[in-house]
Amino acid sequence: MTSVMQDVDERSRLAGTNKFELLVFRLGKDAKSGTREVFGINVFKVREALVMPSITPMPGAPEHVMGVANIRGQTIPVVNLPAVAGCVPSGLNILLVTEYERSIQGFAVEDVEEIKRLDWSRVVSTEVAATGGLVTSLARLDEDDEKGRLALVLDVEQILRLALPPRFKGGDELTQAHEVHIPPGSVVLFADDSGVARSQIEKALTHLGLPFIGTQSGKEAWERLQAMANEAKAAGIPTRNKVAMVLTDLEMPEMDGFTLTRHIKENDVLKDVPVVIHSSLSGSANESHANSVGADGYVTKFVPDELARAISKVL
Repeated sequence: MTSVMQDVDERSRLAGTNKFELLVFRLGKDAKSGTREVFGINVFKVREALVMPSITPMPGAPEHVMGVANIRGQTIPVVNLPAVAGCVPSGLNILLVTEYERSIQGFAVEDVEEIKRLDWSRVVSTEVAATGGLVTSLARLDEDDEKGRLALVLDVEQILRLALPPRFKGGDELTQAHEVHIPPGSVVLFADDSGVARSQIEKALTHLGLPFIGTQSGKEAWERLQAMANEAKAAGIPTRNKVAMVLTDLEMPEMDGFTLTRHIKENDVLKDVPVVIHSSLSGSANESHANSVGADGYVTKFVPDELARAISKVL
């Protein structure tokens, strides 16, 4: 456990290789099935993992907020993650301090097991796997696909929407005017594995008057892009008359946003299509990685006006 906590910061630097590292933890028994599943969250989102500190209850706090904790001089809300996920823990022993969409919060969990380095190809969308809710994807933790363990990768957007509703933005809260124009018949193609994030993006693009096509992974977006490029070639028109730009998340099953961007920029037909990375992962390191793979912009989730400005700039 100690080594896991010590390694979080070091291991969070992995990016741009279509690999990621998953912090694997337990939330207790499922209240309905009685099973003890393992869950995961990308190490990029985790600042540190601590033995549970003292929690100060806050009157009037949302249902699943236990209170606040003082972490290195910063007061953060603490979410009872097992309660959100419908699990019954033997105890809330560990606090995961996470940074997400420019905010810091703690997730109380039963226990932390390990950090697994995985290729995004070992992660499958839950919509493909016929599950859903608070889970975006299933990660195969072991090489043996037949008998290997599965970790449920949590949809942090949805969790924060449920647990901390005052922080949630719907997507259409634009306060400024944004002039954005694209060729007639073209669309904005976006990729995001979170249903909540897709809804936010759709509302923002609708407010801007931009037609769009949404996909759930970098792989799906890449396949759609190639098909649109072929359609443009057959019609004898520029590719950008089919797809005006690409907006992509970073963390996605099968293919991450860095890899998708690199594929686009290394392709002679698609390289002129602007790409904006739209991610909950903030920080100069991620922006540097985005520049290294040729992204035309990087914007941290989720401020509608900032997203609109980033789109307007590349268009």
